[in-house]
Amino acid sequence: MTTVRLNASQSVSIETDALIVGIHASPEGPRTAPGADGLDQAFDGRLAEILTTVGFAGKAEEIAKIPTLGALPAPVVIAVGLGAAPEGDYELETLRRAAGAAARTLAGTASAVLALPAATAEQAEAVATGGLLGAYGFSKYRTNGDKKAPVGELVVTSAAAGAEEALQRATTVAGVVGLVRDLVNTPPSDLWPGKFAEIAQEVGGEAGLSVDVLDDSELREHGYGGIVGVGQGSVNPPRLVRLGYRHPDATRTIAFVGKGITFDSGGLSLKPAASMDWMKSDMGGAAAVLGALLAVSRLGVAVNAVGYLCLAENMPSGSAQRPSDVLHTYSGKTVEVLDTDAEGRLVLVDGIARAAEDSPDLIVDVATLTGAQIVALGWRTAGVMSNDDALREEVVEIAGGLGESAWGMPLPEELRKGLDSPVADIANLQPERWGSMLAAGIFLREFVPDGIRWAHVDMAGPAFNKGEPHGYTPKGGTGAITRTLIGIAERYAGN
Repeated sequence: MTTVRLNASQSVSIETDALIVGIHASPEGPRTAPGADGLDQAFDGRLAEILTTVGFAGKAEEIAKIPTLGALPAPVVIAVGLGAAPEGDYELETLRRAAGAAARTLAGTASAVLALPAATAEQAEAVATGGLLGAYGFSKYRTNGDKKAPVGELVVTSAAAGAEEALQRATTVAGVVGLVRDLVNTPPSDLWPGKFAEIAQEVGGEAGLSVDVLDDSELREHGYGGIVGVGQGSVNPPRLVRLGYRHPDATRTIAFVGKGITFDSGGLSLKPAASMDWMKSDMGGAAAVLGALLAVSRLGVAVNAVGYLCLAENMPSGSAQRPSDVLHTYSGKTVEVLDTDAEGRLVLVDGIARAAEDSPDLIVDVATLTGAQIVALGWRTAGVMSNDDALREEVVEIAGGLGESAWGMPLPEELRKGLDSPVADIANLQPERWGSMLAAGIFLREFVPDGIRWAHVDMAGPAFNKGEPHGYTPKGGTGAITRTLIGIAERYAGN
């Protein structure tokens, strides 16, 4: 695992395997950014000429490797583009992505210096966070040795007050995001509901969280019909995990609920094969909730927090729930199951109803819920819905500030009629496909008790990157929305 440390020395004087510097694009050619003092002199004033010769312009996340030939203690300089120089402060996300893009190129390297702009503690944290997230690798199942280990150590150069504490926070946050990515990347043969619950018990206990697990018999006994219904077709029975954190100075309580479908075949409403191979990621919401609770505890955030991991495996079998079955959920409401592939909302409503019993100031559920989210917003932007407009915009703002793209979406009242059922209180799917991301949000809203502020984050696309790596985002599990949940907890800390 990559580590990070602070060094206030001039970056060009540090012995390291690689020196990472920021370069701005300008009409006059590439220009070094703050943090790379003395670099141009080391190249006899010809750095811009060298970069231009190799075709490097300084565009955001552009990378060029330049051998130093003894001009510096580092044998190679990694130039990373920052785009045009800002008129004011640097955007923190620009620094995160630049550090991540550079760190991704350094697999197999022992150490590297991140000599990017870090004049403030916030900038130092952004550089460290981006570097650590970019250095992530998942090679657990590789046996042929062709996968190089991530860079061993990153050194952030900064003399800013509070930079040491900022790097400690970056290490904590990047560490839990790495765990979330690991969980999402783990094949379902090694991560079924019971195993996920065991991992939550282990890491949650180590972090000082209270951890309670309901097995399938207890779920049936206590009326969690949504989770039981989804999980009953699998040989791996479902679980509900409750994580708890309390702070002596807390005045507010927040609750996070995560969809944890460890594999989603679609059940009897079977998915096409092409839509199934990445459904190991369908537990990304539960993983994000686990990661966020771990971080809240390790950072000592002054808020009371609970997290619910709604864990099931959605499989077809002789015992699986059938289209037209009616489930009795924990809230007391009944649901007609029209499509067993609309299963995430069924486990979430049990988690939401249980979370409401903790009397939270708000509930946020997070889920890889609908393919319609990807159709509407693409692979990188999550949809946020809420029963409170101010809360919806607050979640979007927190996510955006942390570099996790999110967009506020409405809950049109006219879509509610499409969820009417002739035999139950509500159906789990509307007959028309149009607006189905929004209809899923409306379905969840029906299970939120009056007076509780609630937001729903649909991250079906952002949770798993099927394309090429970019910035600090790897291929595969991304850890999306974990940092947003941490940010929400910090926003509601104290008073």
